[in-house]
Amino acid sequence: MKVLCLDLEGILVPEVWLQISCETGVAELALTTRDIENYDELMGMRLKLLATHGLTLSTLQRVISGMTPFEGAKDFLTWAQSRFQVAILSDTFYEFAQPLMDQLGDPFLLCHRLEVENDSVQGYRLRQKDPKAEAVKAFQSMQMEVVAVGDSYNDISMLMQANKGFLFAAPANIVKEHPSLESIDSYEVLKKRLEAYC
Repeated sequence: MKVLCLDLEGILVPEVWLQISCETGVAELALTTRDIENYDELMGMRLKLLATHGLTLSTLQRVISGMTPFEGAKDFLTWAQSRFQVAILSDTFYEFAQPLMDQLGDPFLLCHRLEVENDSVQGYRLRQKDPKAEAVKAFQSMQMEVVAVGDSYNDISMLMQANKGFLFAAPANIVKEHPSLESIDSYEVLKKRLEAYC
């Protein structure tokens, strides 16, 4: 049994926080896990910015509801689901993801939860520490071979833990820092490489 673990943002859909930054005009919200390795540091900064600028969960959800997956993402996912058990492992939040999941055919998603009070985002609850790598370990403990695809710092432990890991459309700094991971830039090439593991 083979499992394909995919990051969500940067792989199948655009970066949510980049879109929020563009729509709200808060430039610092454009920073993502491609820029900052420490997720708690990144989220702490985001929470402060949301509070400072009075950005509510409803406002964020309105922005996200206008987003669409990357061109070709749904077709790629359909192709992958016909060959693998597919799990989306993301550091996004269930409160953000549903509009995008609906457009992708509602695949299996593991992510985090926001803590919200009166439409104000107060904090967040991680599913577990190092959740992507831990999910891969759990699949492997059930005698499943795991292939993983990601693009950011928060994906590296998942890619290293997997039986095979690929960087996809990753920024140059991450590709340079992790030369042992094969870097791929299109769904067509990714499909060709994944066929070896079907």
